[in-house]
Amino acid sequence: MDQHILSIVLLTPLAGLAVLLLIPAAQKNLIRVWANLVSLAGFLVSLPLVFRFDKSLAGFQLEEHFDWIPSLGAHYHVGLDGISLLLVMLTTLMGFIATLCSWSAVQDRVKGYYAMFLLLQTGMIGVFISLDFFLFYVFWELVLVPMYFIIGIWGGPRKLYAAIKFFLYTLAGSVLMLLGILALYFQHYAQFGFYTFEIAELMKLHLSINLQQWVFWTFFLGFAIKVPMFPFHTWLPDAHVEAPTAGSVILAAVLLKMGTYGFLRFSLPLLPGASVDQTIVQILAVLSIVGIIYGALVSLMQQDWKKLVAYSSVSHLGFCTLGIFSLNPNGIAGSVLQQINHGISTGMLFLVIGVIYERRHTREIKEYGGLAHVMPRFAVIFAIAMLSSAGLPLLNGFVGEFTILQGAFEANRIWAAFAVSGLILGAAYLLWLYQRTMLGQITNAKNLILRDMNLREVAVFLPLIAWAIWIGVYPKPFFDVLRQPVTQIVERVRPGYFAAQRQAGWQAKAPAPLARQSGTGAPPVNRPAGPNPSQSLTVAAQNDILARNGGAR
Repeated sequence: MDQHILSIVLLTPLAGLAVLLLIPAAQKNLIRVWANLVSLAGFLVSLPLVFRFDKSLAGFQLEEHFDWIPSLGAHYHVGLDGISLLLVMLTTLMGFIATLCSWSAVQDRVKGYYAMFLLLQTGMIGVFISLDFFLFYVFWELVLVPMYFIIGIWGGPRKLYAAIKFFLYTLAGSVLMLLGILALYFQHYAQFGFYTFEIAELMKLHLSINLQQWVFWTFFLGFAIKVPMFPFHTWLPDAHVEAPTAGSVILAAVLLKMGTYGFLRFSLPLLPGASVDQTIVQILAVLSIVGIIYGALVSLMQQDWKKLVAYSSVSHLGFCTLGIFSLNPNGIAGSVLQQINHGISTGMLFLVIGVIYERRHTREIKEYGGLAHVMPRFAVIFAIAMLSSAGLPLLNGFVGEFTILQGAFEANRIWAAFAVSGLILGAAYLLWLYQRTMLGQITNAKNLILRDMNLREVAVFLPLIAWAIWIGVYPKPFFDVLRQPVTQIVERVRPGYFAAQRQAGWQAKAPAPLARQSGTGAPPVNRPAGPNPSQSLTVAAQNDILARNGGAR
């Protein structure tokens, strides 16, 4: 069983879907029970991954590999590293929560609704564990279909517009990404004489910097649209607003992370020369910072509760991409952790909106006010979700954002200075939203008869609240899981980075030589402040110099 545990995790929702299709459509309660049991089983079978994963090992673990389409060089190859592990666990948990929160929200075409969610779950897990580009692309495209139907059938008044816009935007990015994949595929044949989509094999390619940059931009368009980065974000607010609650939850918590995961898994390791190109890095950092500030400012202007949270995702994910392209351990590790944090906190915020929308069927902020008087449990849970998203210390958001800002400061202090403004604006729009909806007196008589959250609704939030507090209070296990994959990525794009850091640390600890002894010798020389050029060489560079001169360290 251990040899195929990833396949079990991947195929559990699909097996549940096969059984679901046999249940008569009229048996709505039976369908709901079965779909929830399958989603719960999907989460439970993923838990052994946490205990079988060895955080001290580099590379991928629990790998499964066999030929799929040998004539094309496509393989069924799946595996897990620390980044994949966290995202798979987020996917299985949020999949169960999204299914559970749909119990009373969906009354029409119940069978089709849950079938789409189980298919979507399979596609999302497949994206995060695929180690073959062909397999990855199949799962990447598979995700589009059920999400399109979830928005287009069970969405709001403008559901068809939002669904088509979502599909066309993401499909356009996917097609461009495919061009980049095919470029690597044919380059591998030209250099090694056989075709393959294996990512480990494609990493052996020797590509010119021009080709790397061309492929990087094709990947960028596919991943940036999915994140979405500014200015490719315009599909997101419509999709969030029109999607049913569970669709918004899974879209924010998991689907958007496929874009940031793509940068980490493919763009940086496969195209290291392009990834460290200063022009590219500067462009992506600027787009990230613009997204952080723009998303927060637009959120401040929103009168629709759901649209406010949707635009906040543009701002929060700007932090994630800024951390990635800081190209240092703090930035990348903080980015991955913040992706998990965003899934938790924004998932909770969309669940909060779903709870109140089921009671009032409006998302206009002006329709509310003073809800804490009639819905105290709801007000407490909303406060926790809001503070988690705002980055309050001892909650998850603070740890991720602080680590990203450390990495950004190391890369460029100006980046960090601008990014900090996003934290301030984020606290502003979230606190203002809470004040307008929860505090004060009830001015709308319709809110006087609202019932508070029931036991099922509270239970939906409990695992997310527990996870948010765990990360906020004790994030060490998560950073330990990320240490090896982050180290590999940084060493791939910046060879000698860690050796240089160790050397700088040793030199900082070494005692300074005495300029004069016993009052004799030359007077000290005043030098301008700054690093000694001889100290800026990495160990690898020093060895190279020695080798050229006939010796080696």
